[in-house]
Amino acid sequence: GASGRMGRALTRLISADPNYRLAAALTQSSSRHLGEDVGEVAGLASLGLPLSADVDAAFKAAEVVIDFSLASATAALLSAAQRHQKPLVLATTGQDPRTEQAIRATAQKVPLVWAANTSLGVTLLAQLVAQAAAALDWDIEVLELHHRHKRDAPSGTARLLGEAAAEARGWSLPAVEKTVRDGLRGEPEIGFASLRGGDAAGEHQVTFLSNGERIELSHRATHRDIFARGALVAASWLAGQPPGLYGMAQVLGMKPNH
Repeated sequence: GASGRMGRALTRLISADPNYRLAAALTQSSSRHLGEDVGEVAGLASLGLPLSADVDAAFKAAEVVIDFSLASATAALLSAAQRHQKPLVLATTGQDPRTEQAIRATAQKVPLVWAANTSLGVTLLAQLVAQAAAALDWDIEVLELHHRHKRDAPSGTARLLGEAAAEARGWSLPAVEKTVRDGLRGEPEIGFASLRGGDAAGEHQVTFLSNGERIELSHRATHRDIFARGALVAASWLAGQPPGLYGMAQVLGMKPNH
């Protein structure tokens, strides 16, 4: 995803930090930026590194691979991670159940961070949501806002927060989630609402409601660099880990929600 919004943010941050080296830059074979210099695509001076669609060459060159692309690319990246035995930070959302199974299988062979959101603040928010859900038997509603080009709804982060709440109560999220409101509230239920428009980088709010009071836990992203910064923290941490499936909570030394 090097030619996309998050890929460009990663290129800028890596170029500015002497602790990192950009070893390869992957994009789709159909990208109009294929063959262009990744630095110039990101708005920087030339880095002497062309955007490529050669997955194997990229995995050979890199110590850790970070993915911010499309769910349709996940399977190929998982296969390459296994072939080359390279750690993978998977920050793409919207995978289907079959691909999710492949993610878990790959994590038995290589270190893999799977994160719907690499923001450090969202990682803490999920912990707070789980704590509140366990302590209160109130109704739970999740609201999220993203830019007009966001493909999946509810967002991966909204589902992450919903899962944190559900697991804290011993529920299965698929059994209690409500993504379309067409009648009275059910029980048990966790409701989701998705808003799309403009260039919003990402806003999430989890509301706990009872008679006469409510608690709102929220996070607002004002710049996409926060996700790129978190992904680099995850990549640094993952480089020395044994095979396994990890989340951002473990990257930050927190107890995972599940």
